[in-house]
Amino acid sequence: MEKALRADTWFDRLAELVKTLRSDRGCPWDRAQTPEKIKDYLLEEAYEVLDALERGSPKEVCSELGDLLFHIAFLAALYEERGKFCLDDVVRGIVEKMIRRHPHVFGEARVDSVADVRAQWRAVKAAEASQQGQDPALHLDAVPASLPALMRAYRVKERAATEGLAHYDAKGTVFEIEERLAEFSRALTCGQDEICEKALGDLLLAVVELGRQGGVHSETALRRSTGRFIHTCRCVVQGLREQGQTVETASDRELDRAWKACKGEKR
Repeated sequence: MEKALRADTWFDRLAELVKTLRSDRGCPWDRAQTPEKIKDYLLEEAYEVLDALERGSPKEVCSELGDLLFHIAFLAALYEERGKFCLDDVVRGIVEKMIRRHPHVFGEARVDSVADVRAQWRAVKAAEASQQGQDPALHLDAVPASLPALMRAYRVKERAATEGLAHYDAKGTVFEIEERLAEFSRALTCGQDEICEKALGDLLLAVVELGRQGGVHSETALRRSTGRFIHTCRCVVQGLREQGQTVETASDRELDRAWKACKGEKR
């Protein structure tokens, strides 16, 4: 068994491994990669980390974090080859940023609650934006457009709330959802795709906001609900199969009974 090395040595070895893969004596596939080509793999690895976290297996989380870290190191190496920055710059940058944004830990600032921490975080970010010549008054444009739609909607609504732009409380948002649902129902009858799409988008945005106000992240909630739905579908198919039936051959009553059984409801 190889002798255990210090964490920073393993980190250095990761950087050297990437350089070897990119070298003339390395791998043709790795040499052919560019930042544009690698970004999809990076996103895929991030979602595999999320899946591992959902399954709750420390071994899987460790493995998937390794895959994600490799892609981060690989992307940094591509920019180092172009003379832009290296992996050390990435690590130094995030360390300095976290120190700067935690003055209550690494400085003299004092906070008494999580709310204080968030307010301080926003103040530090606003100061950073001002120093970089950005408008610190509104940060909605800073939410990446490439985020999944629900996640982006949540972040935009979250930032809007910090800017005082959340004009409804939970009760008002529920009323808005009811209005948006009615609009979508009317839009369905007109048969115009563009109107239906707009109405559905407005409805979803209102639902995301209600979830945010209740401390529920819509992306996480929908991902888990989808997982439960898949599990229920498998249960229904298996239950019918045990009865010598399929979804195609079962009657509506038999299907309804199978759904209720799989959802733990009384027959």
